Amino acid sequence: MFSLLIFIIVLSIIILIHELGHFTAAKKQGVRIEKFSLGFGPKIFSIKKNDTEYLISLFPLGGYVKLAGDNRSEIKGEPFEYFSKSCGSRAKIIFAGPFLNYCLAFLCFWLVFTIGFPSLTTKIGDVIKDYPASNAGIKKGDQIIEVGSKKVENWEQMQKAIQPSTGEIDIKVKRNDKIINFLITPEIKETKDLLGSKKNISMIGIMPEDEWIILKYNPVKSFFVAGSTLIDFTVLTYKSIWRMVIGRLSFKESVTGPLGIFYITKKAASFGISALLHLMAVLNLSLAIFNLLPLPIFDGGHIVLLGLEKIRRRPLSEKAENILNNIGLAMIIILAVFVFYNDLAKFGVFKNIKLFK
Repeated sequence: MFSLLIFIIVLSIIILIHELGHFTAAKKQGVRIEKFSLGFGPKIFSIKKNDTEYLISLFPLGGYVKLAGDNRSEIKGEPFEYFSKSCGSRAKIIFAGPFLNYCLAFLCFWLVFTIGFPSLTTKIGDVIKDYPASNAGIKKGDQIIEVGSKKVENWEQMQKAIQPSTGEIDIKVKRNDKIINFLITPEIKETKDLLGSKKNISMIGIMPEDEWIILKYNPVKSFFVAGSTLIDFTVLTYKSIWRMVIGRLSFKESVTGPLGIFYITKKAASFGISALLHLMAVLNLSLAIFNLLPLPIFDGGHIVLLGLEKIRRRPLSEKAENILNNIGLAMIIILAVFVFYNDLAKFGVFKNIKLFK
């Protein structure tokens, strides 16, 4: 029950921030907001302030902002209506939702690196026989403190220092109270990265000990580390989407839906606030990026249509726009069904149902 509550809170915050982006931008552009809802479906609670009704609706996995005159059939020619505004103003309103999610992703990363995050130490848990480390005399229990005269604080830093190496490297380890230097020539192995691309990396044949430390930076350094992390995740996400489009990355293995997010949130919550904030950062970033894809229904699709309207100096016909929106809606429904079924299979739900045994 606690995990479900955390899951609802996390998703509600992400959705609230997204809709708040549309809300504030619409206000700034002089568009009247008729409804601002957290969740969708039947209304649980509402309060009206000025011209806006604020609602909490039954199903928390969504939300919406209803703008005055955002449907062509409802236009009355009032200056406060959505369609009375210029293409640029409408684009700002649409873009503000994903942009605010992107800002929240950055803030979450910044907090993660400021309050501290768990990371594996550089202590060696196992040495693989006949690999360079074993042949050089490195032993289980040794702790690597330098790679090529560069100090390393965690396992990830150490990997990043070793893997690009093409020749002999100097590795300094701490064994009991002694500091020992080793000159090791890594073995080049072909492997696949997160995107499924083949690449050559240098390996010395060591495995980590299950020993963790909390790494954290001062707020200034955390700011820049968060920015760098946000850029890295953005590039990785767009590369992943492109590889899925061209069929070089499995769509089935790369996407997850609400059920998958629930399981991931449950696991992240068990690791503490830092892991939960990291998950929130990734989810906000993902929502921002996917919402900006140039597909019907998505914010990116609406921005593309506004660009087309600007070029043509007139909007698409209501009929054409409805057809595009219906196509987009059908795509989303098909995608949602596929992702939900995929999550059921991926997380072993079918195995627990006698019907599927």
